[in-house]
Amino acid sequence: MQKALENVQIPVGEKGKLFIAIYNDQGNASTRWKKVKKIYNSGSLGKTFIIFTFFPYFFLRGLVADIFRIKNPMKRYTDYKKRRGMSMVRDWYYWLGGYPFEVASPEAIFEYYKKNSYRLTRLKTTTSWGCNQFVFEKS
Repeated sequence: MQKALENVQIPVGEKGKLFIAIYNDQGNASTRWKKVKKIYNSGSLGKTFIIFTFFPYFFLRGLVADIFRIKNPMKRYTDYKKRRGMSMVRDWYYWLGGYPFEVASPEAIFEYYKKNSYRLTRLKTTTSWGCNQFVFEKS
């Protein structure tokens, strides 16, 4: 990630804007997900193990939530595809297989770019698995 954070600065001119999104550091949860992704990418056996473990978990978690909320379980999948442009199942493959997987806290990113003469102009943080989104201006 360090090299990527350096490289994205190259095309930014004076007073230019830098837009980045970095997975939120969730501490131990992020460490566990990194291990899951590493196993998935270790070969056919690892990939099969992770798929057969997590696909049923993701499906059942959504099904239980939909039943509890008295919602049509199929609507979860059709709405997701409309919103994201891909099926939820395809997204599960991408999420589980996304490796290397690196995370950072908002503070770490802010401090890094502050030291490199950038000023934070916009920040959207998350408390979930998503990305923290930053807009910096080069001073």
